[in-house]
Amino acid sequence: MALWADNWPGWRGPTANGISIETGVPNRWSPTENIAWKTLLPGRGRSSPIVWGDRIFLTAELDGDVIPGAEAPIYVLRGGPFLHPDSQGADRSHQLVVLSLDRKSGKILRQKIAYGGKVFDNRHKAGSYAAPTPITDGRNVYAYFGSEGLYAFDYDGKLLWTFDPGPIKTIGMGPGTSPVMDADRIFLQCDNGEQKKSYLVALDKKTGKTEWRVESPVNLTWSTPLFFDGALVTAATEKVIAYDPKTGKQLWEAPGVKGNSVPSPVSGDGVVVVSAGYPEKFAAAIGPRSKALWNYAKGTAYVPSPIFYGTYVYLITDKGLLTCIDSKTGEVKYEGKRPPVPATFAGSPVAYDGKILIINKDGDSFVIKAGTEHTVLYSNSIGEPVLSSPALSNSMLFLRGKDHLFAIAAQ
Repeated sequence: MALWADNWPGWRGPTANGISIETGVPNRWSPTENIAWKTLLPGRGRSSPIVWGDRIFLTAELDGDVIPGAEAPIYVLRGGPFLHPDSQGADRSHQLVVLSLDRKSGKILRQKIAYGGKVFDNRHKAGSYAAPTPITDGRNVYAYFGSEGLYAFDYDGKLLWTFDPGPIKTIGMGPGTSPVMDADRIFLQCDNGEQKKSYLVALDKKTGKTEWRVESPVNLTWSTPLFFDGALVTAATEKVIAYDPKTGKQLWEAPGVKGNSVPSPVSGDGVVVVSAGYPEKFAAAIGPRSKALWNYAKGTAYVPSPIFYGTYVYLITDKGLLTCIDSKTGEVKYEGKRPPVPATFAGSPVAYDGKILIINKDGDSFVIKAGTEHTVLYSNSIGEPVLSSPALSNSMLFLRGKDHLFAIAAQ
């Protein structure tokens, strides 16, 4: 059995913080340099690749035909009906699939349909119903598609069980939160755009049966929960809440992130950091048992999550500006340092071997020296737009582009 730390089993890797112990990843790549393989992927997807041993898993959305009369839920804003101008998708059928690939060759081994038919809500035109990243324990893979359900498959592609979360209103932006797990349970943060319909649920990994479910006093989120100090921490606009993963009992709470909760929490060195970037920019560091450490009101992103590497937190904006903060004191080491090329960023950073990697929507990658001085060490590109977050495993870097999955390794 492969070791957990040698793999990238779920959203943001082994610790869900975007940190890898890999040291053999090449510093340079291009469409013709250090590309071990690239594989054309079906449909569209925003989920990140996950890796265990010689298997890679991804999810994808395949658009179907228009369904006469199908439409998204009606939202009300300022007393009248509201339709987000960038939302679409609920008027047609969709297939939501789980892909299994061979890590060494990139060959697609299986394409299993998890769901097919009408969807409950719209999604952003640049997004996907296959936005949540799946998770694996080396035996089974668990793929979540928001209102369209959670699906457990074994490695042979056999469907083991499903979980129906019920309708989750996303104001037409689509799902975002990814499943997390411990040794026995799968956890889903099912926060809802409909008042008093949000909840957190724990499911038995083997059967999919609900072990506990607690109603959550928050509104819609897209962030993913994080284990910290023996608790499962959820971040929302109104509150940050820590739960006992065995029982669902609330352990503590702290003030919320103020803006839309899209970035996921990160932790390290006895500190958890939560953030939001729209409509307000806000980051907060919380110690064990909800101890408030510091707040910072600049430098955060609407979409990408920050990263916690060593003793420093690196906040990133949607334009790729980085801010380095001492995790315990809140002292700013540098602020608003720009990438070499102006662009927009959607994927979250990863860190490895003393370096931080950020990738913009154009597919340009910047390898930045970790620490208190902002130094861009290398600039690379795969020549294809990138909207997802990277994965690292066995000295390989995996990037999901708009059309292809790229495996980057020393050649």
